[in-house]
Amino acid sequence: MSEPTTEPTRPGEREFDLVLYGATGFVGKITAGYLAGAAPATARIALAGRSAEKLAKVRAELGATAQDWAIVTADAASASDVAALATRTRVVVTTVGPYAKYGLPLVEACAHAGTHYADLTGEVLFVRECIERFQEHALASGARIVHSCGYDSVPSDLGVYATYKQALSDGTGELTEATMVATVKGGMSGGTIASGRGQAEAVMADRSLLKISGDPYALSPDRALEPDLGKQSDSALASAKSIDPSLSGWVATFVMAAYNTRIVRRSNALLGWAYGKDFRYREVMGTGKAPAAPVVAAGIAGGLVAGLGLMAVLSRGFGNRILDRILPKPGTGPSEKVQRAGWFKCETFTRTSSGAKYRTVVAGKGDPGYAATSKMLGECGLALAFDEAKLSTVTGIATPATVMGDTLLERLPAAGLTITVERQP
Repeated sequence: MSEPTTEPTRPGEREFDLVLYGATGFVGKITAGYLAGAAPATARIALAGRSAEKLAKVRAELGATAQDWAIVTADAASASDVAALATRTRVVVTTVGPYAKYGLPLVEACAHAGTHYADLTGEVLFVRECIERFQEHALASGARIVHSCGYDSVPSDLGVYATYKQALSDGTGELTEATMVATVKGGMSGGTIASGRGQAEAVMADRSLLKISGDPYALSPDRALEPDLGKQSDSALASAKSIDPSLSGWVATFVMAAYNTRIVRRSNALLGWAYGKDFRYREVMGTGKAPAAPVVAAGIAGGLVAGLGLMAVLSRGFGNRILDRILPKPGTGPSEKVQRAGWFKCETFTRTSSGAKYRTVVAGKGDPGYAATSKMLGECGLALAFDEAKLSTVTGIATPATVMGDTLLERLPAAGLTITVERQP
């Protein structure tokens, strides 16, 4: 049920422009706060979740602009609840994860109802299942199901898309290879860790899923049409200068490379391999140039492998209880002061078929997993709701770049992020 809206709904029109689902969670509250300041004054927005009381409390803290927003109660596990929610709005923005555990009914409802959808998932197996189960329904209804609208994977996806647009304008040929170097100050959210645990549990229960999650083209719309480029490892340990002479220090494995790279490759395929049929893409993490940087880089590279392996081993029975005690909980996060102190910079170094080189930077202030992510998610939701004329014709299970790449290149800089593309000598 929801509270009455302030204006009557015209026949055939959806009641809301945008519903924020999961508004009482940690990232949900931050996203609600962002929308309260960024949405048009005439926007018809609703806050949704399981508890009307908690939703009302969130709304009360958002200031005057949000006090007319409706409240909608819906249980993520109830197909009827989320189906009713999807039919009432043009766009659903959801922060309710882990998505493999809580998100499938909502995606299904949006795919059938023709409702645009944006989330924060970083779960390969969840997106793969959405493609297999709901792609045809979303294509038939015209729904745009856009996964990964936060730090995972907007900077990755948009960085490559912006480079492609510049290379196309310059006439320098197709993209052949690109490496994104991430440097970041901020922590990992409890939701991200919960998603990783969920995938580890799924793989332990069904080892056939290990092959899917390890496939660099796991999210491709048609695996048979992808090129055979040999091994494309997500592990890294190298001198930063091996990527570009302007860099110094060392790079190591980036924790989200195994997911972000698959989103970028899906974007390329959905765009008809516009980046290039033989385009190679990888991501690494900068570790600095202090004397101990090589040791740190080696520790990160080895630690990630060991950590993921340990998580998989402990993902059952008593092991789960151990993880519950030592890992951050979903719905938790740092203080506002810590969030403000965070930042991220994603530098993508690209070569084209003509030999041209580009350096693309997507950067922003605020902890990437919280403050920056809520800004990206909020802008993605607003783009889906209010930028119809600027969106691409892509529908179905999509990616940020393929649906709203052009409008995000305008929206995100206006929201305070940096997006630059420069051709290098």
